Amino acid sequence: MFACQHEGVTPDLMAISKGLTGGYMPLAATLTTEEIYSAFLGKYEEFKTFFHGHSYTGNPLGCAVALANIEIFREEKTLARLRPKIALLKRLLKPLADLPLVGDIRQRGMMVSIELVRNKTTREAIPLQARIGHRVAMEARRRGLLLRPIGNVIVLIPPLSVTPRELQRMTKILQEAIMRVHADL
Repeated sequence: MFACQHEGVTPDLMAISKGLTGGYMPLAATLTTEEIYSAFLGKYEEFKTFFHGHSYTGNPLGCAVALANIEIFREEKTLARLRPKIALLKRLLKPLADLPLVGDIRQRGMMVSIELVRNKTTREAIPLQARIGHRVAMEARRRGLLLRPIGNVIVLIPPLSVTPRELQRMTKILQEAIMRVHADL
């Protein structure tokens, strides 16, 4: 369920939120190791509290929604059922790797990042002032797809309920947007 599990990493701290409730209701949690948790234990007057929280941490209604969402994940085997969509997304992204601006495509499950570069061979970065990621995102928006640019990296995280047809449309729009921005350079 989490990228750290795929990477074999155990984080000391992990903030989680939207996935707990499937995005239906705000809820957030901060997970930590026993060692870190214990460091903040003490008497009230010691004031050893971990001063990090979320507006919706511990919200009873949000917690009920999260429990129901987790139960649905188990009953419907959501993660196992996503495998065909994940594989399809991987196949649909392959043609984008040939585009002149695309230096790297990274995918973990349904999360994708596409790094845009000046030179494919050397992977030379595009100066941030060029706002190339923003330009691709705006072009994709004009075509009906909302993307998140982080500098020269385009982030695509489709909802788990996405259909194969919607994945095809998303990747087609993304390819067209990258090609249009490249043509304008």
